[in-house]
Order: sequence, then structure tokens, then C-alpha cells
Amino acid sequence: MTTPQPGSTKPEIIRNFCIIAHIDHGKSTLADRMLQLTGVVDDRSMRAQYLDRMDIERERGITIKSQAVRMPWQVDGTDYVLNMIDTPGHVDFTYEVSRSLAACEGAILLVDAAQGIEAQTLANLYLAMGADLHIIPVLNKIDLPGAQPEKYAEEIANLVGCDPEDVFKVSGKTGVGVPELLDAVVAQVPAPTGDADAPARAMIFDSVYDTYRGVVTYVRVIDGELSHRERILMMSTKATHEVLEVGVISPEPTPSKALGVGEVGYLITGVKDVRQSRVGDTITVQHKAATKALGGYKHPNPMVYAGLYPIDGADFPELREALEKLQLNDAALTYEPETSGALGFGFRIGFLGLLHMEIVRERLEREFNLDLISTAPNVVYRVVMEDGSEHTVTNPSEYPEGKIAEVWEPVVKATILTPTDYIGTILELCQQRRGTQTGMDYISSDRVEIRYTLPLAEIVFDFFDALKSRTKGYASLDYDEAGEQAAKLVKVDILLHGEPVDAFSSIVHTDAAYSYGVAMAKKLKELIPRQQFEVPIQAAVGARVIARETVRAIRKDVLAKCYGGDISRKRKLLEKQKEGKKRMKMVGRVEVPQEAFVAALSTGESRDPK
Repeated sequence: MTTPQPGSTKPEIIRNFCIIAHIDHGKSTLADRMLQLTGVVDDRSMRAQYLDRMDIERERGITIKSQAVRMPWQVDGTDYVLNMIDTPGHVDFTYEVSRSLAACEGAILLVDAAQGIEAQTLANLYLAMGADLHIIPVLNKIDLPGAQPEKYAEEIANLVGCDPEDVFKVSGKTGVGVPELLDAVVAQVPAPTGDADAPARAMIFDSVYDTYRGVVTYVRVIDGELSHRERILMMSTKATHEVLEVGVISPEPTPSKALGVGEVGYLITGVKDVRQSRVGDTITVQHKAATKALGGYKHPNPMVYAGLYPIDGADFPELREALEKLQLNDAALTYEPETSGALGFGFRIGFLGLLHMEIVRERLEREFNLDLISTAPNVVYRVVMEDGSEHTVTNPSEYPEGKIAEVWEPVVKATILTPTDYIGTILELCQQRRGTQTGMDYISSDRVEIRYTLPLAEIVFDFFDALKSRTKGYASLDYDEAGEQAAKLVKVDILLHGEPVDAFSSIVHTDAAYSYGVAMAKKLKELIPRQQFEVPIQAAVGARVIARETVRAIRKDVLAKCYGGDISRKRKLLEKQKEGKKRMKMVGRVEVPQEAFVAALSTGESRDPK
């Protein structure tokens, strides 16, 4: 099979497509079979999840980063070029998916033949329809004993609006049906369109940082061509660079002379400053610059905020540098410096969800060798005071003092897909989490879609875990922001020895304040070591204490030498000790060990276990 060279490839033989699906429906496995079938990866160097480059991806079996790869394929004697992008499936990485869709003309909608349509399948399908892509419906894992291809083919057909016979049935594991699927991609996905003679315009859809080569930028060329040694212009920052290398990923980076209309590839300019290569920016050539930039991407709004602090304060500059490099790799990350009385200097970081937060923290610790503490995650509140002033609160320590008129919290539209047996338990869970039901539809005789409006603060902790455990893992969840609502919220402060510790403060619903205070006080009592004096641990809302635990003082046995004699001798010794403890209490400060912070702030454990 001869592969047309990049740059000279005619747009008519190029097909750009991506694979979209719910998490765990076999996208990466199907991509592996395609790589083998097209011959770009030989059997010797093949490994499972070939395109998942990060250790975390391989260990967890999830895709975090989209990966683009160029593959040759022959149909009726004509050589075609297929540019495939493997996308993540988890709701927290929807932004990665939306950027990949913008670089394609078609999408393979993959559904597990044993599980059927799930929430993220629907969310990604609507994204692809919104981007006006041609959808190819595919049922994967037909080799599984529990597969029900006929039943689910009908479900997909109703959703996409095709006949059940048009749904492809493949097995990413065994390779059954994959060659026919690649033929269908060539036949059904439209070829890219663009003007080869117009000024060059290419869209950056991803970028990564390479320690030796600087920023590697992934682009999709729309008009004109980008060639080796040409000076390029970034349209939003107006920065100019020389292209040191241009090429395609097949699946390892392969240099070429140029990239033409419709091609997907990479550029290296030797730039070390990560802010110069923004995802969504348009690249053009300097000497014949385009006047109109391509439409960028809608920037994602962080859903959850948490503080990240280095355990060793001297690591703060390293943490800043690591975040800069990671932001290039993960465009959805936002951060700003903050200080905490208890934890020192750190950053307030915006995440798209809890899995995103977990992955970012793990990548910072592994890839940049940092030891970090993260504070409990919280969402953004808008507080309106009685005098009409407004405050945006991303951190409990920013919660204003004084007379508050109302507090607004973000809400989300949640879609839950579940077998009909679990409707009751899911409705109960959503009611407990202050949800409002907005609708319920039966997708088939035994599957139902439940729609709820829920406060984001109730979802970001353990809602997903509770949903999975109540439905034996069958239910799936997808959510989208839906504005804000007024709510009865209060700030619960944790006082140690009368001093508030900002890292332990939290904004909770009035009904949950008492149980949060009790749980946190109990937890800290176990974690804080005994001091020479008694340490009261109090949970307070404003000036009102709602829970208290006491860490007993370490006491020396002053009566050991006093045997016999009057009781007043014993009392005198105990009174003397009491006086000493009182004096010590006045000058003593409670030192909270780092382990106590790590344990008390570990996600979700200190929350009200509803």
C-alpha cells in the first residue's frame, strides 16, 4: 500500500474522523485494530492501548488526551489517507472531545453491545451533531457472551435516525468487521474542503510540551499550506516563529516538507514559552497572512475549585513551572496563586470535575516529582450583601462577613441513564441531594433517561460513586451547566484552640452544617496529636458553635510520689499542675501535622455521608 506524501496529498483522498463513545466502550481497542490493519504499527511493536501514551492512562484504562494518527487505506485500488483522532469518554474531558470534533468531518459513534447507550454516548453524539459531522453508528464488543447486538442496534437506529441494518457490528478485540468499517469511513465521510491557493490558515487543536524540543503544536490545515522553514504568525498573540519541523503522526512523528489542505499534523518552532501556542488559535504565514481568523473554541468554565499546596514550601516555584507546562497539555486548566495561613503559598486551581482534579494532581506528582496537599474541592458561589454589593467566592476564606441577603450557587442539568429496576433508588438519591426532577423518558422497554436539575456542589463529591453503588454500576451520568439558583448556605469554620483554620472551612447547605461540623470535629480529634494542654476543636457557623470535641492534655502523674497523708496534699499538687496547664494554654499554639491535613482534606471523606 503506497502512502501519499504529506503536503502533496489531494484533499479528495483525505478522510478526517474521530471515535466518540462513553467511557469503557472500547475506543482505544478499536483504534489499536485500525493501526494494525492499516500497517502503521507492526505486530512486534504493538501493545494494548497503543495511543494512550501516559502511564496513568494505561494503569486506569482510560483515555485522558486525544491522540491523532495518520493511516493509509486502499479501496478499489485507490490509496486513501485516514486521519483518526481517538478521544476520551469521561464527562470531565468533554472539552478534549469538542476540540477533536472541530478537526474532523466525520465521527464513529461507538456503543458497547453488552451495555447499550449510556449518558456520555448521548452527550458526545449531540456535540458531534452540533459540529455538523457525519455520524457512523457502530456496535462494539459483539464477541462478548452478554452482547445483544439486535436489541441495541435498534436503540442506536432510533437515536441517530437510520435503519438497524445500517449499524456496523464490530469487535475491537478480535478485529471482526473493522475492515468493512474503514471502507465505510472512506465511502461515507466527506472529504475536507478548503482553498489551496488562499493564504494559509490552520487551527491549533492540541499542543504538548517536549523537554528537548519545546512546544509541539498539533494543527488541522483549513486553507493553503504550511511548509518547512517558513515564518508563521499566531493570529491571536501576533507572535512570529520559524517552522523548524513539520510532519504527521503515523503513529510516531514523521517529518515532511509541508502540510496541505485538510491535513492533520504537527509543527515544532523551538518555542520554550508555553503561552505562545494557545489551543484554538489560528496559524497563518507571515509574508502572505490571512486577514480573518478561524472560529476558536468556546473556553470551558471550571466547575470545581481546589487549592494545591506543596508540602515543602520551597517547591512553590517548581509547582508554578509545572502548572504552566501542564496547562499547555491540558487547555481546560486555570489557576491563580493564593496563600493560606495554615498551608503557606499555593495555587487555587479550576477543574472540570473530580476525575480531572485527581488526574491533574497525580500528573503533577509523577511527572514533576512534587509532593502536594489539596484542599477540599468547592464550587463558585455568588454572595449578595444587604447593602447590594456582590462577592464571588471560590474559596471559603473569601466568604464575606456581615449581613448577607442571599447566596447563589451553580446548578447543572444532569442526565442519568439507567435500567428501569433502579428508578426508585435514583429518584431517592437525587431528592436527598436537593434535586428537582425535570423529566423522564423511556429509551426502550427496560432503559430510562431521568433528567434532574441538581446543585453542582452536591455532585462534585461522591454523587457518582453513590449512583454507581446504588445501581450495581449500571447507571451512567452526564451533566451540563445550567446557570445558578439561590440557596440557604452557610460557612462552617473549624476552630482549633479558638483560632480558625482556613484550610478546614467549608460552605455547606444549612441542613448539612451540623453533620459536617460533627464529622470534621470527630475526624480531627483522631488526627491531632495530644499536646501539653487541652485543645478544644470547635465547628462554628458565624459566632455560634455547633459541635465540639476535645483533645485531652498529656498529663504527668504528679501523685506518683504522694503516698499516704491527707487528701488535701493530693489536691494541692493537682491544683498546682492545673495552674501550670492554664499558663501553658495561654502561650501554646496547636501545631497541626501535615498528615492530619492530608487525611482530613482527602476528598469526600469529611463530607456528610448521606
